[in-house]
Amino acid sequence: MASHFIVLVFLISTCSVALASDSSPLQDFCVADPNGPVLVNGFACKDPKMAQASDFFFSGLHMPGNTSNPVGSRVSPVNVAQIPGLNTLGISLARIDFAPWGINPPHTHPRATEILTVIEGSLEVGFITSNPDNRLITKVLQKGDVFVFPVNLVHFQRNTGHGNAVAIAALSSQNPGVITIANAVFGSKPAIANDLLAKSFQTDTKTIDWIQSKF
Repeated sequence: MASHFIVLVFLISTCSVALASDSSPLQDFCVADPNGPVLVNGFACKDPKMAQASDFFFSGLHMPGNTSNPVGSRVSPVNVAQIPGLNTLGISLARIDFAPWGINPPHTHPRATEILTVIEGSLEVGFITSNPDNRLITKVLQKGDVFVFPVNLVHFQRNTGHGNAVAIAALSSQNPGVITIANAVFGSKPAIANDLLAKSFQTDTKTIDWIQSKF
């Protein structure tokens, strides 16, 4: 009898944890009201009677992004900031343009899994598993190929061809967030102490100072 009680308690606690995760919408939609006075995990809803087609619409994803930057890529996001009607729906996407040999540097999405489809060109993609293995899982994708990056794991893309490349990424959050590793570590404000970074990367402070100057 005691063992049955323990199993029952375990099942109840497990269900409670499951129910504590993101819940399904309780209404047809919740168009984001960025000026709403209520602070919530996301955005407050505007009156559904005031919703219009423009709240669920975005135009311009056919336009190439400007890749004239040091990394040779441009991410054009389409999340709740661009489409207020995405609020509470747990999904977003982005267009990523790559110049020849351009990269989308190692980064993570703290709130989303990503599934990426190559539209033009070819891309080398990969992600790194967590400590202690830090295993690199990588593949070269061609037009029409699809690859998944698990939530929170560091991942990257690189154009392997001599022409431009384009990919579309879908993400499992209305606001997936992004942490670009180099920007976060070497471009934080205020800066992380250079001696700490030097020890972390097993190099000297002059090298760290030089890298930090790039960010």
